[in-house]
Formats: sequence, C-alpha cells, structure tokens
Amino acid sequence: MTRVGVVGATGYAGAELVRLLAGHPEVDLTILTSRQYAGVSFSDIYPAFTGVVGLACEAYSIDAVSDNADILFTALPHKLPMEIVPGLVASGKKVIDLSADFRFSNAAAYEAAYTEHTAKELLERSAYGLSEVFTDRIRNADIIGNPGCYPTSVLLPLAPLLKAGMLVPETIIADSKSGVSGAGRGLSVTSLYSEVAESFKAYKVAAHRHEPEMEEILSAIAGVDVNITFVPHLLPMHRGMETTIYAGLSRDAADKDIYDCLAGYYADRRFIRISETGRPPDTRNVRGSNYCDIGFVIDRDHRRLILMSVIDNLVKGAAGQAVQNMNIMLGLEESTGLDMVPFPV
Repeated sequence: MTRVGVVGATGYAGAELVRLLAGHPEVDLTILTSRQYAGVSFSDIYPAFTGVVGLACEAYSIDAVSDNADILFTALPHKLPMEIVPGLVASGKKVIDLSADFRFSNAAAYEAAYTEHTAKELLERSAYGLSEVFTDRIRNADIIGNPGCYPTSVLLPLAPLLKAGMLVPETIIADSKSGVSGAGRGLSVTSLYSEVAESFKAYKVAAHRHEPEMEEILSAIAGVDVNITFVPHLLPMHRGMETTIYAGLSRDAADKDIYDCLAGYYADRRFIRISETGRPPDTRNVRGSNYCDIGFVIDRDHRRLILMSVIDNLVKGAAGQAVQNMNIMLGLEESTGLDMVPFPV
C-alpha cells in the first residue's frame, strides 16, 4: 500500500481529496495538515467523516509529512506550494499540486498572471496533469501541476479537434459557468449566500488567471499560438461547471467527423463521455463523479462548432483528477478509487 498525505486538507478541494483517498483500495491515508485546525480531528471539522477518517490535522512539518507519506497532495493557495515542494521533492517524494504553481512550463507566463516564482528549476520536472492528454508525461513525473476546473472543462473538448487541425485557433471563445465551491472555503463577500442566491453574473471578464494557462497548453497541442477569449460566470449552486465553446471550423465537417475525432482521441478513456445525439450535457449527470461529458452542435450557416462540456468542479476539476493522476503515477487503473456513479438526482 502506498502512503499518501494531504497538505491543506480542510479546504473544499482538500476535503474532497480526503473523501476519495479514504475509500481508495490501494493507498493508506496517513497524514493531514492544516494551519488553522492543527490538533483538531478531521471528523470534527467535517462530521461527514465520522467513523470513516480517524486522523487529526497536524501543523505542516516537512519531517512529519516526509516520514509518513510517499505521495503528497498539496491543496494550498498559489505561492505556498512553491515554498514547500522543493523540500518534498529533495526528500524523494512525489507531489501532486492543486494550485497553479507548477502548471506552467514558462515561468514568465506564470509570473505575469500570479507572482514571482521561487522554484523555477522544478518546472521542467513537472507535468501538466490533464490526465487523458498528457498520460505519458504524468506517469514519469516527480511533480504534477493539477489543472484548474475551468481549464479542464475547456481543454478536454478542444484538445482532439485542435490537434486534428479541425478548428481555426484564433476564433475560440469559451464561456464557462461554475458553482460557488470553485471559489474555495475562505470567507469572501462575493460568495456569501445572500450575494449568490437568485443571481448569475460574469466576473474577471477577459482577465482571469486561468486564461494564460489554457493558452499555453492549447498552443502546445495545436503546434501554433492559440489565444482565446475566456469569460467565467458564477452560478447560484454549490458544485458543477458547464462550459460552452464557440470556434470556427477550418473545413466543412459532418457530425460524424466531429464525433469520430472526439471519440477516437478518447477511446477507452473511462471518464470522457461523448454525446452522439447532440443533446447538451447537464451538470447534474456528472455531480459527485470524475466524468467529463461532452456534446456538440455544428452551426452550419456560419461553419462554426459549438462544444459543450460539464464536470463536477471539485472532482474532475480538482481532487478526482488529482487522484486519477496518482493512479497513473503508480501504474494503477485510472479509475481505481474513482468508480463512483454520478448522483442521479
């Protein structure tokens, strides 16, 4: 059994990691850290874990986590992981980081969107953790930069079609909507119930930090520079994400051409489901699961493709994909510990 730990276990993504790892048949969950809740039983913080997880949270210590875990998940805000990951890697540990700190190969691009990067030398040892696209790199990496929920929902539908040259790169517009849990557990006026309920709004229009992350990956896949227009929105619901993408087709294409491109690229990949009927995917059909459902419609009058994807932002968009990446690193079936059926209602 592989020993695993979660650094930053009490945020929403951290708690979701604990939920998934606690039921994983091939790992032992051995250490949880939290600055705010050091010394507190995890089940006292999240009573749902009563009788399931008996660990108490600890203050972070490199000695404690190194002695007690072989693989570490860092579920911390950006800037903090780059401070602790070098020490973990130097002690021979594998790290799956859920922040943005190790998602970029270009340090300057990261610094333009976030802050100074203090562990640039590790970027070349990190693999971008889009599980179905970069499997081979993930398998052999020391560090995984686990994608954010918005990039996951945008990149998975686009990757096969861009790689096949079926889209005009400069025409891509991504319109995404997220549940409130995507903002994390920290107190913020904009995510208070009274601010979110009965409301729907765009935010950080054409200025979201995930846009350069997506552009770097899409450019690598397409082999040409790709610049997209990205508009995120906040939905008045707890979890779930829907993305609608508009892109010009580079040539005439039938529905079968689009379906075959998507289905062929993701053949035998358990968590990608492509609609054959043109029915738009629905967030409720992936809720609580690691699935990404993809649908599409061709706007023939304008030779434009409309792609639609849905994920659970806390699972496929965060913790589930992180566990999927761990499975790849360990040589396990990707679905190990992730074989849950979506909530039907």
